[in-house]
Amino acid sequence: MSHFFALMLWCAGGLAFVAGMPALGVAIFVVIVVNGVFAFVQEERAEHAAARLRDLLPSGVRVRRDGMVVDLPASELVPDDVVLLSAGDRVPADVHLMQAQGVRVDESMLTGESVPVPMTTGEDANAGTFVVDGDAEALVVRIGGATRLAEIAGLTAGVRRRRSPLAREIGRVVRTVAIVAVIAGIGFFGMALLTGTPAEDGFLFAIGVTVALVPEGLLPTVTLSLAIGAQRMAARDGLVRHLEAVETLGSTTYICTDKTGTLTLNQMSVVQVWTPAGAVCISGDGYEPQGEVDAASQARDAARMAVDAARRCSQGRIVERDGTWDPVGDPMEAAIDTAYRRLGDHFGEPVEATTSGHRPFDPERRRESVVSDGWLVVKGAPESVLPRCADQADEVHAVTDNLAAQGLRVLAVARRAADALDPSMSDDEVERDLTLLGLLAMQDPPRPGVSESIAQCREAGIRLAMLTGDHPRTALAIAQQIGLIGPGGTVLSGDDLPDDDAALRQLLDRDGVVLSRVTPEQKLSVARTLQGAGHVVAMTGDGVNDAPALRQADIGVAMGLSGTDVAREAADLVLLDDHFSTIVDAVEQGRATYANIRRFLTYHLTDNVAELTPFVVWAASGGHIPLAIGVLQILCLDIVTDLLPALALGGEAANPKTLHRPPERRHIIDPVLLRRVFGVLGPTEAVTEMTAFLLVFVAAGWRPGDEFPGGHVLAAASGAAFATVIVGQAANAFACRSATKWPGALGWTTNRLLVIAVATSAALMVVFLSVPGLAGLLGQAIPPLIVWPVILAAAPAVLLADGLHKTWRAHRRDRLSK
Repeated sequence: MSHFFALMLWCAGGLAFVAGMPALGVAIFVVIVVNGVFAFVQEERAEHAAARLRDLLPSGVRVRRDGMVVDLPASELVPDDVVLLSAGDRVPADVHLMQAQGVRVDESMLTGESVPVPMTTGEDANAGTFVVDGDAEALVVRIGGATRLAEIAGLTAGVRRRRSPLAREIGRVVRTVAIVAVIAGIGFFGMALLTGTPAEDGFLFAIGVTVALVPEGLLPTVTLSLAIGAQRMAARDGLVRHLEAVETLGSTTYICTDKTGTLTLNQMSVVQVWTPAGAVCISGDGYEPQGEVDAASQARDAARMAVDAARRCSQGRIVERDGTWDPVGDPMEAAIDTAYRRLGDHFGEPVEATTSGHRPFDPERRRESVVSDGWLVVKGAPESVLPRCADQADEVHAVTDNLAAQGLRVLAVARRAADALDPSMSDDEVERDLTLLGLLAMQDPPRPGVSESIAQCREAGIRLAMLTGDHPRTALAIAQQIGLIGPGGTVLSGDDLPDDDAALRQLLDRDGVVLSRVTPEQKLSVARTLQGAGHVVAMTGDGVNDAPALRQADIGVAMGLSGTDVAREAADLVLLDDHFSTIVDAVEQGRATYANIRRFLTYHLTDNVAELTPFVVWAASGGHIPLAIGVLQILCLDIVTDLLPALALGGEAANPKTLHRPPERRHIIDPVLLRRVFGVLGPTEAVTEMTAFLLVFVAAGWRPGDEFPGGHVLAAASGAAFATVIVGQAANAFACRSATKWPGALGWTTNRLLVIAVATSAALMVVFLSVPGLAGLLGQAIPPLIVWPVILAAAPAVLLADGLHKTWRAHRRDRLSK
C-alpha cells in the first residue's frame, strides 16, 4: 500500500539534493527509511503453513522388511513397505490396513470429527493421523506429495490472501493524496514562474507544497496503532500474527466457526446415567474427579454399577499432572473414568479390575466386550447392544431417542454371567441374553458465555455459521443450546451443498447456518462464496484440514490450546484460550482501531491544511508575503511533534457502544471527515497561524505596502507560525477524541497517553525554538512576547470551532430524524 507513496518521496528527496538542499533530502530519506522498515517487517512475516505440514509426520517408524522389523526414518519409506502401528503412533503415510485389532484412529486434524474412528482390516488411514487404540500392520500406499496431507498442503499453498480492507483503504488514501500533492506541487511551480520567481525558489516552493500535502507519518502511525490494538488483544487472549488483521476484525460481517473446542469445551463428560432403577444426573468441572450427583441412593447404586462395568470395558483414564486432571487415551473412555470416580468418590487411583477375553470394538458390531470378575460386560451403541438384551422395553428405546435428540452421545452397558461361556463360541453367541445395566449419556458442553457472545455478534450486525466435521444431530443440538439456530432449525451435511455458486451463495448468505461433515475443500468453497457475496469473513479452525480455509478467509482464527501448528501458521489470529468470546472481544478492538485510525487521520490532515496555507497565501499574494513555514519545519511538525499525539489517539479505548451497531461500511476518509478537516479544524488553525505570523511583522513596524523584512524578524515570525500550529494541534488532538462530543464531556485525563504526548510536543516546541542550532537549521526564532497571546489562543479557537460544529451536526441529525 506504500509503493506509490515511497516512490514519490524518493523523487522529492533526490530533487532536494539536486536543488542544493541536502538537509531537506536527508530528512525526506529518513521518512522513507522509517516507512520502509515497517513494510519490511510485514513482508518478512510470510506464511509457512505448507512447510509446517512436514513436521506432522513422525521422524521414525517401525517397518517389516525381509521378514525383519527395523526402525527407519519416515523419509525412507517407499510404497509397498509394511509398517507396524500401535496406540500413540502417528501414521507416517497413507496406508492400507492389512491386519487391525481394536484400532481406532483420531482423524480430527483432517476431518474435524472429534470422536476417534474405528478401523478394521481392509480400510485406509491417512498420513498425519493418530492411532488412539489397537495395533495394526499396514501397507504403505502413498508417500510424500501424493498423500491426503499433501493435498491439503497444496490447497493451502495455492490460496492467495485478499488484501485486507485496511490495506485497500490506506492504498486508496495514499494514491489520492500523493496524486493531489504532485499536481499541486507542479501547479505551484508554474505559478512561481509566472510571478517572476526564480526557478530555484519556485522549485523549493513546489517541493514544500508536495511535502505539506503528504502525511509522512501516516504509515508509521497506522502500523503502531495496529500494534497497540494487537497488544490489547493479546491481553484478552487473542494473539494477532498479522497487524492488519486488527482492523480487518472490526470489518468482519460473517463468522464461520468450528464447534469442538470453540463453542464447546472439548471435554467429554458423562452428564446422565439412566438405569432401570432411575436416572442419575452428574455434574463437575472438566475431568476433575470431584463432582455432584443428583439421584436417590437406589438409582445411584445402579448407576455406579453401570459405570463401573463400562470402565472395565475401557482403556482410557484420567491422570493428575501438576494439580490438573487430564485424559489419557480415548476422551470418551476418560469421561467414563471421571464419572466412575464421581459416583464412587474415588478421588485417588482406584484399584484396577482383572479382565480377560477382550473382544475389541468392531465398527460392524458397534460394540466391544470383556470378561471381568465372573461377568461378561458389553459396551456399545444402543442400537447394537439393546437388541441383545433379554429385558429390552419400549421405555428404553424412548429414553435413548430422547437423549440422542439432546445431542448427547449414548452408550449402552449390559452384562451376563461368564461361567457358562465356551471359548469356542462366536462373538454373536457370547454377546447375547444380556441384562441391561444402563445408558450413559455424554456431552461436550458448550463453553460458558458462548450464548451471550452469539447475541453480541447479532447485535453488532455479524452473521454466524457453524462448520463442523461432527454428526448432524450433535451439531444441531449444540447449535440450539447456544442459540445459534432456533428450535425449528436444520443442519445441512457437506454432501448436500450445491455445486452451483449462485445456489450456494443463496444458501449461505443468511444468519444461523449449520453445516456438518464438512471437508477441507468445502470449507474453502464456503469462504470464497461468502467473500464473493461481499462479506468480510472470519473462519475458525484447529486442524490441518482447516488450513486452506483459514488462509483464504479475510481473518483466519486458530486455536492456541488445541490447534495444530499448521492451523496457527495459516491464521491471522490465535485464540490463546480457544474461546469464541475472544473473537467477539477482538472484533470490538478491531472496530476501536478503525475508529482510532479515523481520529488520527483527522488530526494529521488538519495539520496538512495548516502547513499548506502559507504556500497558498504566498501564491495568492504573488510572492509578496513570504512563506510562514519552510519544508524542514513541515517535516519536523509531521514526524516529531505530531507523531506522539497521533499515536496516543491510536490508543483510545473502545466506545462502550462499539458492538451495538453494524460494521463500518464507509471509507476511512469520507465527506464527513473532509468537511470537518477542511471546513472547520484546518481553517481555524490556519487563520490563527497566519495571524500570529503577520502580527510579528506588525510589532516590528511593518505596515501595508511595505516590503516584508527578512533576517531575525522573518525568523521570529516563522517561529510564531510554527508554535501556533503546535498549540492548535494540541487542542485538535483532544477534539479528535470524538466525532460527536465536546472534549470536556470525555474527561481530559481519561486518555493519559494523550496528555503526556501533548505535553511532550509542547516541550519539543520550546526546544526547537530556543536551541540555536536547531532553530537556525529550521529557519526560525523565539517569537516576541506580544504575539504569544495569539499563539496560545489557537487552542481555545480550535476547540470552540469544533464544538460548535459538533453541536450543529447534532441538531441537524435530530431534525432529519423527525
